Formats: sequence, C-alpha cells, structure tokens
Amino acid sequence: MKLIFERSRPGRGNGLLPSLDVPAAPLPEKYRRKTAPRLPELGESDLSRHYQALARRAFGVCDGFYPLGSCTMKYNPKLGEEAAALPGFTGLHPLQPAHTVQGAQAVLNRTEHLLCEITGMDAVTLQPAAGAHGEFLGLLLIKAYHHSRGDTGRTVILVPDSAHGTNPASAAMAGFTVKNIPSTPEGLVDLEALRAACGPDTAGLMLTNPNTVGLFEKDILELTALVHAAGGLVYYDGANLNAIMGVARPGDMGFDVCHLNLHKTFATPHGGGGPGSGPVGCKAFLAPFLPGSALCRNGGEHSIGQVRAFHANFLVVVKALAYLLRLGNTGVAEAAHTAVLNANYLKRKLEKAGYTAAFPGLCMHEFVLTLEELKKGVTFTEFSRAREQLKAGLVMGMENASSQVGHMGRGELLKGRVLSEDELLEMIGGVTMEEVNDMANQIFNLNQLSVSVVGPKLNPSFYEAIGGIS
Repeated sequence: MKLIFERSRPGRGNGLLPSLDVPAAPLPEKYRRKTAPRLPELGESDLSRHYQALARRAFGVCDGFYPLGSCTMKYNPKLGEEAAALPGFTGLHPLQPAHTVQGAQAVLNRTEHLLCEITGMDAVTLQPAAGAHGEFLGLLLIKAYHHSRGDTGRTVILVPDSAHGTNPASAAMAGFTVKNIPSTPEGLVDLEALRAACGPDTAGLMLTNPNTVGLFEKDILELTALVHAAGGLVYYDGANLNAIMGVARPGDMGFDVCHLNLHKTFATPHGGGGPGSGPVGCKAFLAPFLPGSALCRNGGEHSIGQVRAFHANFLVVVKALAYLLRLGNTGVAEAAHTAVLNANYLKRKLEKAGYTAAFPGLCMHEFVLTLEELKKGVTFTEFSRAREQLKAGLVMGMENASSQVGHMGRGELLKGRVLSEDELLEMIGGVTMEEVNDMANQIFNLNQLSVSVVGPKLNPSFYEAIGGIS
C-alpha cells in the first residue's frame, strides 16, 4: 500500500475547509515560514480512498478473535463511544469558565467517587494519561510523603520478579533504587526474601495482585504488613484489577496508593483504538500530595504539581463512566467472576490438549503454560513452536525460555485470516459443561453475585476457592 505522500500529485487539492466567516488576521511576516511545509497534495476522492484502504487493513473486535493480552480488555462497547460523542462533551474547551462546564465536572467527580469505592481508596486523580504515567505519579506521591517527614533516606523500591516491566522502569525514573524480590516455586512473592529486603531504606513495595502469572497473593495481608512495619508504603499496580473488581479492594489489602488502567479494566479503547488513562488513587494521608488543577478539588501547598495539561483524557473517562453505570454494583463483580471463569475454562482446554500449566490449580485472569513436557524427546524450541502457531493462525505470547503466557493473541494478519473462536476451541480440545459448572462452583456461587463494592470485607467463598486469605 502506498504512503499518502506517495499518492501526492503537485497541484491537486480539495475544498474541505469552509470559507472564512470572520475578519482575516494575517500572520506577521516574522512568524511566517520561509518554505512551504511538505504536505501531501491530494484530491478529496484520493484522500477518502486512502483512509478507506487503511481502515480495511485494520483489525479489531468487529473483525474477529482478538484477546491480545489478558489484562488488556478488548471489549469496547458502542455505548461508550456514543456517550463520548455527545455534542455537550465533544464541543468543550479546557479553558472554558468553570461555570459553563459543570456537566463535565460532574462526570469527573462521579468517576472519581466510583473508583474510590472500587479500590478502597480515599481520593483519586484522573490526570495521568496512561498506566505507566500513573505508576510514575504514585511513586512521586510516595517520595513526597517520605520527604515531608524528613525521611530522605528511603530510596529503595522493592519490586517482585513477577511485576510488570514498567514497575522497575517507573521506580528508576522517579529516582529510586530498585531491589528485586524473587518468587517462590509456587509463583508467589517469597515472604522471607521480602522480610530480609525490608529496612530503613525501604520507600515502598510495588505489587500486582493477581500477579502476572495469574495467581492471587494469598499472603497479601502479611506482605503489606511487613512493608508497613519497616516504614515503607505499598503501591498497587491495577493492571490486573479486572480479576477482582467488586470482589476485593486494594485499599482493604493494605495498599496505600494505586493506579488503574481505564483502557484495561473499564472498557475504553487503547493503543491503536485510542488514548489511555491511568487514574491514581490513594489513602487520605497521601491526598495532600495529589496534583491539582483549576477545576479539581485536589492539590494544595504540598501538591507535587500537575502531571499533564488540564484535567484528564476526558472522553476516555466518559467511556469508562458509561461502562460502570451500565454494569452497576453487581455487574462489576460479575465481570470479574466471568473473567476468572473464562481463564480457567481455556486453561482446562489447553491442559486437555497436552499442555502443562506452570502452576497447578485454579488461576485468576490469566495463566502460564510450560512446554517442558512437550519438549522431551523432540528437538523443537519455544520459538519454533511459536512460528508454527503463527502459521496456524494464532499466537501465544512468549514469557521466557521455557514457558508461554496462556492467553491467545491475534493471528498473523498478513496471511489474511484469523482463527475463529470455534476453530480455536476445536483445535485445543473439549471441555464438558459439567466441568465448566464445576469450575464455576469453585470460583464463585452463581446465586451470590451481588457483592458490594463499598464493603471492607472480601468475598469469602471466592477466596476459599482459590486458597486465599480468610
């Protein structure tokens, strides 16, 4: 396919811009370019055909199977798009007087309130533009808190080896030294290693729960208590909140600050589909350090200052709010339960097809498979296996030299075909409805989905089923 610049022909143009309806205001000569910008010259039909051709090459949920990444939701309901396209939202300008944008302010306020309820935090800022941006802000809050108390020697952030790669990067960017905490053979944080690592230089611990191998940290209360006893704070990476939202709250597990990904957990497009949003929530003692803006209530003399222009990726917030309001209290928890059931359903299918799970038992939102058993007596490698899967029309993300993340991804588009759900499930073997019901009964009680997102108690049946905390 040709680039738009390759389609350009000198002298071509179109009349898409409306006629000037205000007095002309010529730019002073000193501000004018000396040479014309290198822009493509196309007629209206050329322009239309170019972008139609690009659209035909794009692949999304409307075209086929697309669960590329377990923690990144690919459910982008049209409801959110319709809400964000309302003229009252799209016609706003961030510099309008506050009294003219009270509806938009209500959207921001209500979203902050709901995110506080879901996470168990006391305050939320919507400013961060993405998850890693939220991580960076959360770490700045931790740093500002320690410095406000004169505790400048706390320079170390503890990061488990099961953490997202952005965690150590964000900690380093915030000026901290990163110390790695190993996992146990069961895939969970090694409590003794954490205990040994905690000390007077500990600023905090960054933790994803469930972790990146799809396991819930059953010792989470002890983990957070260890860090608090050492004088550090605990940061929750909300990338995997989709597995527990409405069921358990980070704030009740001992976390002091967290970030969320609206594009992962609350159905707003991301990547090729649109901008991200990484709100940060915190407990009351950290709220004075939150960034402020002209419209937002947070911010004061101890604020770290704004981390982006204006208030938020506003239309992304609109989409997330529409999704939350449509789900309601019980729907939030049901979405989490369903995510966990779906992951266990696919895990069971793959185990029946001959794969071995790296960690036995129930998983949360994702799982890891190992190829060690399949490699015995044969000469293929993980990379050759991945290559053959591409030829078959699917891909499983590589985790390390001996395992593969157990979530399915987009097929090789250059071959012009992606496996359908039916083809994929037929390929990897069958699971009976009796087995599905058995998994569902282990994970949650189908008659008890009305879990309050505002209560401090964890759902006991859910965590008893996964061997969790009492």
